[in-house]
Amino acid sequence: MLQPSRQSLQVAAVPVQRTPVRDRDDDAPWHTEAVCRRDEAGLFFAPSKEPTAARLSREEAAKRVCARCPVMVECREHALLQPEPYGVWGGLTAAERRVVLARRRRRDLELQKAAHATGIAAAG
Repeated sequence: MLQPSRQSLQVAAVPVQRTPVRDRDDDAPWHTEAVCRRDEAGLFFAPSKEPTAARLSREEAAKRVCARCPVMVECREHALLQPEPYGVWGGLTAAERRVVLARRRRRDLELQKAAHATGIAAAG
C-alpha cells in the first residue's frame, strides 16, 4: 500500500500528454489498462466522515497512482463527461473536476459569444 506523504496538495490543471498504448487491443475498453485496477479501491474513494487531513493524504496517494497510469487522460475525460461526482479519477478530485467543468463551460460561452458577434459584424 502507498504511504501518504506530507507534501502539499498540488492540483493538476492541465492533463499530462501521454503516448497512447500501442499494443492495446483497439476493441478493449480504456479502463482495462488502468493502473488503479491493481490498487486498493479505497484509495480513490472517501470513507464516510473522513477527517480532512486523512482525505488530503489519501487523495495525494491516489493522484500518485494516476500519474503513472497510461490511460490517465482517458480516465479524466470519462469522469468529466459522465460527470463522476465522487472519487479521484484521472488524477483529479471531484472538486477539481467541478473547477475544470466550470472553466470549460465559461470558455464555451465566450466562444459562442465571439462567434455570434463575428456573425453580426459580418452581416452588417
